[in-house]
Amino acid sequence: MSGTRDPGPGTREKQPPPLDAPGSRLHIALVAGEASGDQLGAELIAQLKQRHPDAQFAGIGGDGMRAAGLEAWFDASELAVMGLAEVLRHLPRLLRLRQVLRQRLLDWQPDVFIGIDAPDFNLAVEAWLKRRGVRTVHYVSPSVWAWREQRAGKIGRSADLVLCLFPMEPAIYARHGVDARYVGHPMADALPLLPDRAAARATLGLHPNTPVLAVLPGSRLGEIHRLAADFIQAARLVAEQVPHLQVVIPAANAACHAALEPLLAATPFPSPRPQLLTGRAREAMVASDVVLLASGTAALEAMLAKRPMVVGYRVAPLSAWIARTLGLLKVERFALPNVLAGQDLAPELMQEACTPQALAAAVLHWLHAPQAVAALQPRYQQLHALLRQDASARAAEAVDQLLAAAPRDLP
Repeated sequence: MSGTRDPGPGTREKQPPPLDAPGSRLHIALVAGEASGDQLGAELIAQLKQRHPDAQFAGIGGDGMRAAGLEAWFDASELAVMGLAEVLRHLPRLLRLRQVLRQRLLDWQPDVFIGIDAPDFNLAVEAWLKRRGVRTVHYVSPSVWAWREQRAGKIGRSADLVLCLFPMEPAIYARHGVDARYVGHPMADALPLLPDRAAARATLGLHPNTPVLAVLPGSRLGEIHRLAADFIQAARLVAEQVPHLQVVIPAANAACHAALEPLLAATPFPSPRPQLLTGRAREAMVASDVVLLASGTAALEAMLAKRPMVVGYRVAPLSAWIARTLGLLKVERFALPNVLAGQDLAPELMQEACTPQALAAAVLHWLHAPQAVAALQPRYQQLHALLRQDASARAAEAVDQLLAAAPRDLP
């Protein structure tokens, strides 16, 4: 171990030896709560192991992090809770889990704690550990660029270091005196600059020379319930005007697949019928001519796949009214490609504008405007290069720099 810490908020009993000192085996704790966080954590562990082959890793993660070397005290699925009602229902269990985790972390004495996304859970753990002398990192900034910028200061009180996926984020944290580093986006590292559409179509069994529309109405059941019917109706309107249109709908998981099936069965499509998949969203995007999607990370993935897109979204009317009335939203654009570019590369149809007719018209525009599609490609490639920074290696380097820095004085 690299040092002993008082479990209370008092002073540190002794300073940690240098990272490479004999017998200084690093203890690195990580907590991830979703599949995307598990992938980030697995890649980060791999990079940290290259730098510190004898380091030990423990905490909460999924299959990817376990395969990379994490001793998982709990599975990441324990934290995969979405929606206010579901969070409230699981709150007693989550509070007990957090209490057990905090004590186990103190007993294990990590040199650094890395919370990967899952801010509602991780930031509270980070703040608690930070008060007890543990260095803390939060990997993946919440969307402070879009709403409630004041959260940046609170995040800084929890984390010694914030690792950001997008280049506009560190400047926001700097205004609040928070150390934040841009590391790039791992998805940009994973996707090729020139995706192979023909190969993706062959993999999905699609005809190579007829148009393909990929439809992604969200990855959560709440999004499916709010958006899927209108997205499917929009796809039907497009199919009625584009002969032999191939519609591919990749459901995020089995639950979303089950929710989409009756909607598709009730919708009269011309031949060929839409193809409903479970997973394989990336292949569907690469195979497509146009992507119709719910605002979120899928828009970034469609940009990296170099496909024109139409972005739609709708939240509950009360939520929209509160956000507008209180001025919580600080941006004019919501889709990540538009935010990164500072211009409207993709049409955004939000709230009342998100209708089947408007969505279909925007999709048809891309299908009938090959010159506009061609003009997108160099801009998408520039943004891809901006995000392609070898993110996991840069994140590991930033964690190393934090570990090598002089210890903080405890309050």
